[in-house]
Amino acid sequence: MIRNPVDIANRVSPNLSALIESRVNDPDAEQPITLAAVRTFIAGLLPAEFNEVERLHHFDIDASLLDELDSLIEEFGETALAIDFAQNTASEPLSRVIEAVLDDENREDPPTLEAVREAIVSGLPARLVGEGVLEEDEDDALLAEIEALIRRHGADELAEDFLRYE
Repeated sequence: MIRNPVDIANRVSPNLSALIESRVNDPDAEQPITLAAVRTFIAGLLPAEFNEVERLHHFDIDASLLDELDSLIEEFGETALAIDFAQNTASEPLSRVIEAVLDDENREDPPTLEAVREAIVSGLPARLVGEGVLEEDEDDALLAEIEALIRRHGADELAEDFLRYE
């Protein structure tokens, strides 16, 4: 299996990334987890009727995890290593929020993921939108993203370790 040379994890939704990471970290896995193995796992969780109805009628606006995974399989192949698709960095908008918290002159300690979550809940994204640092539509998913990082890595992890530099 060949590792992908580009950072493709930034094209994966936080939910799919978390699911991939849980499969990759499964202690019972005997071989490297591929995209096909993740798809088989997800499909096995859904009742057959749901799978058929979902394919025929898309009621949700966002693509389902299976649709997203199918797109990745179509582009990268079934044998692509799933670990390449797990995100270990914040999105670009969340990175800008983390930088704003880092630049806070009133902060004594380096901010943790929990400190960034508290800043988001306290309205920092709205201020950053007003200052032109964030676009209006970029602040919608920040809370969900930081909470996903906290669930995966812990609230006390240093936020600067998740900055994405592009």
